[in-house]
Amino acid sequence: MTFTLALMGIALHTLFWEKLPDWGTWFNSIIKHLPAPLAYLYEAWRCPFCFGFWCALALHAITDIFTINALSVMPEFLGSLGMPLAWLLDALATATLIMFGHLILCALAAPAIKGYQMKETFRQNMSAKGHD
Repeated sequence: MTFTLALMGIALHTLFWEKLPDWGTWFNSIIKHLPAPLAYLYEAWRCPFCFGFWCALALHAITDIFTINALSVMPEFLGSLGMPLAWLLDALATATLIMFGHLILCALAAPAIKGYQMKETFRQNMSAKGHD
């Protein structure tokens, strides 16, 4: 099993739904001016699993990397259905890893943010005491 596609998927999900909307107004302006079907996809793919599935399919097509290496060789009795089925199963597995990775990042973010805020408050208090 490789985690390459899942890591790329988590990075893309984080970029599009958690970082770009906060980096100025240009990205949000683009989203507001999207045609209705694309705007719907942007909102619907906020879900890490939904995004992860389609992202995994696209990344697999671009990179030819499988998350589950055993799926790169399908049984001959499946015939021409073998590779599309392999891509589907691999995308589902990758989407699950993307969702799991997103949940882990969210779980780690809350204590990290709280710790950062506590440190900044401490620094401000120490700085204020030093200037008294």
